[in-house]
Amino acid sequence: MNLTTFTMAHVIISLVAIVAGLVVMFGMLGSRQMPGLTWTFLAFTILASASGFLIPPLLFDKLLPSHIIGILSLVLLAIACFARYRKRQTGAWRWIYALSALVSLYLNVFVFVIQSFLKVPALHALAPSVPPAELPFIVVQGIVLAFFVVVIIGVIRRYRVTPTA
Repeated sequence: MNLTTFTMAHVIISLVAIVAGLVVMFGMLGSRQMPGLTWTFLAFTILASASGFLIPPLLFDKLLPSHIIGILSLVLLAIACFARYRKRQTGAWRWIYALSALVSLYLNVFVFVIQSFLKVPALHALAPSVPPAELPFIVVQGIVLAFFVVVIIGVIRRYRVTPTA
C-alpha cells in the first residue's frame, strides 16, 4: 500500500472514530450504553491513533507534537477500555471511563481541526502558517475545547450505568 492510500485509510478511520465518538458522547448524556457503537468508537480511535505513527516522519526519526498526542490518546484509550470492559464502569470507574474516552475523542477532533486548516484550501488561506497559529484557527480550537469541556462535565454529572443481569 502506498503512502497516499494509507493516509486516506487513516483519514477514513479517524472520521469513523469521530462520528461514532460524537454519537456515543451524546448518548452518554442520556445514560445510553450503545455497546456496539461504543466498541466502534474505541476500536477505530485506537486504530486511528496507532496508524498515525506509520505516517512519516516516523516517531523514531523525529518526535512531533502529533506523536505526543497519539501516545497520550493511546494511554487514555487503554484506561477507557480497562474502565469499561474490565471494571464495568463500577464506582469511580464510571467517570474515569467517561473522562478518558471523551478526552481521547477531543484529541482526535483537535487533530482533525489542525489537519483541516492544513489541507482544506479555504481554511488554509485563513491560517497559512504551519502549524496554524492565526486567529481563525485559535478561535475554532477554542470553540472546540469549550464545547468538549461543557459536554464532558455534563456527561460526568449525568452518565449512569445500569447494571446488567
